[in-house]
Amino acid sequence: MKFDWLNRKNNKDLIVFFNGWGSIYPSKLQFSNFDLIMFHDYKSFEPITFDFSNYERKYLIAWSLGVFVCNFYFDIFKNFNRYTAINGTQIPIDDNFGIPVNAYNLTIDNFNELTCKKFIKKIGDNLIIYRNIDDLKQELISIKNLKPTEFFKFNKVIISKNDKIFPYKNLKAFWENKSAEIIELNALHYVFNLYKNWDDLI
Repeated sequence: MKFDWLNRKNNKDLIVFFNGWGSIYPSKLQFSNFDLIMFHDYKSFEPITFDFSNYERKYLIAWSLGVFVCNFYFDIFKNFNRYTAINGTQIPIDDNFGIPVNAYNLTIDNFNELTCKKFIKKIGDNLIIYRNIDDLKQELISIKNLKPTEFFKFNKVIISKNDKIFPYKNLKAFWENKSAEIIELNALHYVFNLYKNWDDLI
């Protein structure tokens, strides 16, 4: 796993962002008064050793498969103020609550330059991923084999009615009884182009 500080200016508030597969960076969002660290590239899962205790308020935002991956680091982020899930579930490969099993497995089995481009198109229009095919395929395999043991209770959930990665009905079925604020958008899987600031997602 990799990380990047997208904003680090000794602010009092911190956002931890668990990106989705492919490390697509929502570059147009403004940081406001937040420091922000992004975790991404889930080919492996090294320990997180950062000390975030100096921040007064801490928020975790996870998108897509990041909604699942972040739970592997439950002990690191368990005392944050709020948690937001965007177009993902904590059972990410599942016929009823995630990406259908056959679809996920076929994506891995048939992964090449052409199928990758089609997959990215389903995520959102005009998106580009600057990583090689072997990297991206290995990330899908690594996430499939990940087994968290504890799971966050998300406060806010954003789901897209036109999601072509996580079917809308599966997103809704997973989250509807989880006591979270649910926001439904007429959007594709990638929603960050609909927001101006990171704090709009908290």
